[in-house]
Amino acid sequence: MFYDRAKIYVKGGDGGNGIVAFRREKYVPEGGPCGGDGGRGGNVIMIADEGLRTLIDFKYKQHYKAGRGQHGQGKGMHGKSGKDLVLRVPLGTVVRNAETDELLADFITHGQKVVIAPGGRGGRGNTRFVSPHNRVPDFAEKGEPGKEAWLLLELKLLADVGLVGFPNAGKSTIISRVSAAKPKIADYPFTTLTPNLGVVRIGEGNSFVLADIPGLIEGAHTGAGLGHHFLRHLERTKVLIHVLDMSEQPERTPWEDFRIINEELKAYKEMLASRPQIVAANKMDLSGAEERLTELKSKIGESYEIFPISAATGLGLGPLMERAFQLVQEAENELLGQADETEVRHIHVVPKERFKIFRNDAGIFEVSDEEVEKHVAMTDFDNEAAVKRLQRIFKKMGLDNALREKGAKAGDVIRINNLEFVFAD
Repeated sequence: MFYDRAKIYVKGGDGGNGIVAFRREKYVPEGGPCGGDGGRGGNVIMIADEGLRTLIDFKYKQHYKAGRGQHGQGKGMHGKSGKDLVLRVPLGTVVRNAETDELLADFITHGQKVVIAPGGRGGRGNTRFVSPHNRVPDFAEKGEPGKEAWLLLELKLLADVGLVGFPNAGKSTIISRVSAAKPKIADYPFTTLTPNLGVVRIGEGNSFVLADIPGLIEGAHTGAGLGHHFLRHLERTKVLIHVLDMSEQPERTPWEDFRIINEELKAYKEMLASRPQIVAANKMDLSGAEERLTELKSKIGESYEIFPISAATGLGLGPLMERAFQLVQEAENELLGQADETEVRHIHVVPKERFKIFRNDAGIFEVSDEEVEKHVAMTDFDNEAAVKRLQRIFKKMGLDNALREKGAKAGDVIRINNLEFVFAD
């Protein structure tokens, strides 16, 4: 089955806890601290694999977690790092945060690697907190939680040329003729329900990737007939071959089909309508096709190249594919030229508020800040010394003053990361 969309949950491994330990040796009555650090949590890593074609692996499993780091041990021994989790995705996969729609990764080359959910760092053991003022620290850090998120995976085929047109126009027959692809072919609309890829070879050592996109209908840009799912596979193509059915059809003409599909392309994304496009006038082996071809040329022949073909017999497919290959080369050369141009960017730094603090209807001050939440998560609240250290960190960060500026007074409740504290002035 061809799956081109998936929603998954990923979580980096939590860091291991640092521990509190002291040397216990003969003839060393007051041994110093020797608590080891926790190991780092494993990362969730995505790698592009050209051997994959769909996102089917993510259809049956949605949750992915990397390994947790081991806790530290006595005698200064550190915990082992958690094992990374590697997820392989097909070329053309776009990864977005499901909640914010932020683009996280776009996989376009084989072997491309992205850390999609970093693991948390290991907590430090009490050895790390030795100072001139505290020779025997009796606290340690907990491990940092790994990053977690729900992700949307969307596959956009990586093809040089895309076949577009109404259902049953003959797109699948064309790709089966010019490549080794074997799509389902039948004499009824919507035979093709998933995109197909094929490699077209032109002469010695030249080739391009051709995509057979399922038939589009009027209203495709609004999602009609799964239009959104099909149209996005055209976004990465360099050239379009517009396949028109030249056979006699009730209430439809080839030039009207041509206009409707191009309006759908433009409505979906402006760039698709401006992409190099050639016309394949298919089914020229049927009666009446020559008359309709003459009228088609009179209507669009000045703006578009028209190639009379018959996918069923193979007539005219050679010149059509050769011209498509030429247009692909021209498009690639144009992209190379654009890449050589020097781009000057002006960056304006806009300072932002350090902490996000607001008071809810219950009178509780809620604090939202990634660094603050990390310190809270890594604090052992069963250890009084660790709690006092957290208070010092908040004061040094300026959180105390920020809360005062927002109106916090002694006795007010402060909520951070689902934990509640009482503000002491």
